[in-house]
Amino acid sequence: MATLKDIAHQAGVSISTVSRVLNNDNSRRISEETRQKVWHIAKSLNYDTSSTKRRGPIPKSRGEHVSDMKAVGCILSLPDNKYNHPYFSPILQGIETKLHEEGIQLAFIHTQAELESEAMRQALLQHRQLNGLICIEGLNRPLYDWFKQRVPLMIGIDVADPDIPVISYDRVNAARTAVQHLVDLGHRDIGFIGGEGLLGQLEREKRFRGYKLAMEEAGLELHPAWIINAKWEADQSYELMLHLLRTNDNYPTAMFCASDMMAIAAMRAVTELGLSIPQDVAFIGIDDIDFAKYSSPQLSSIHIPKFEMGYAAAKTLIDSMTNPFPFPFRMLLPFTLMGRQSTILGAPLR
Repeated sequence: MATLKDIAHQAGVSISTVSRVLNNDNSRRISEETRQKVWHIAKSLNYDTSSTKRRGPIPKSRGEHVSDMKAVGCILSLPDNKYNHPYFSPILQGIETKLHEEGIQLAFIHTQAELESEAMRQALLQHRQLNGLICIEGLNRPLYDWFKQRVPLMIGIDVADPDIPVISYDRVNAARTAVQHLVDLGHRDIGFIGGEGLLGQLEREKRFRGYKLAMEEAGLELHPAWIINAKWEADQSYELMLHLLRTNDNYPTAMFCASDMMAIAAMRAVTELGLSIPQDVAFIGIDDIDFAKYSSPQLSSIHIPKFEMGYAAAKTLIDSMTNPFPFPFRMLLPFTLMGRQSTILGAPLR
């Protein structure tokens, strides 16, 4: 079954652009050439553009039909419109897959930057009655509260709201597991690359807390010069890793990176300076994006079930439409350590 991601890949545009075209969303300007291209590809892939068509009956125990829903939306925490994001795209694919199984399509996919204007948000809701919304990661508080007051049902993916169902993974323990992997390999000088959370404090970000906890448990010292706040940007990770290596004769033997994209960028800095991975500096990330298997060497990472989180969020939304849960819950999906060549010399390809 074709997905929005398939159409976006062939058209060379973002998933959110495809969503807007197929849902006649005029909140952002899209050229007529792009619109025609998206519709042509959707037709060639036999993509079902019916927003309410169901593929089968709802069990009677659920009550009313899900097809009675008018719209389901999705908001990403991305600050701007990044195309084919390696972390968020599998989550969106999981959401879309489950909705398609129920004969439903996403009414829209927006980043929080695209919804900064209240006039745009008002226009978005005027064009449709939004019955459900999936929020992926933490949005800024005013934007989140605005939608929460106007949408009857919200599901979060890794958001901090005790009042709604949330699908997530244990970020602190995922980071702790990554650092423990380095400790088990004999590393004692371990640095960190990451970014701040919504609170704007690196020390309170969960993956940094997991790094710090693992270091304390191993009795290892944290060196401030080895802690890099790259603000979640790959370019910053690359530049700051270069700076660390050029200005410190005593540099870490291993780096824990709070995302794979930052890890891959920092690895390039190491190799450009003629150092070897993992002999001189080992690397491990979090997310296990597809690119992790194609970096050189292959990046060790913590596999996060991205597709499954999206699928579970969509299922929770659908179930809540017809049979609301008696209380909010937080579902934590398991993560898996993927040891590869960036930490284990001679590790088999995987």
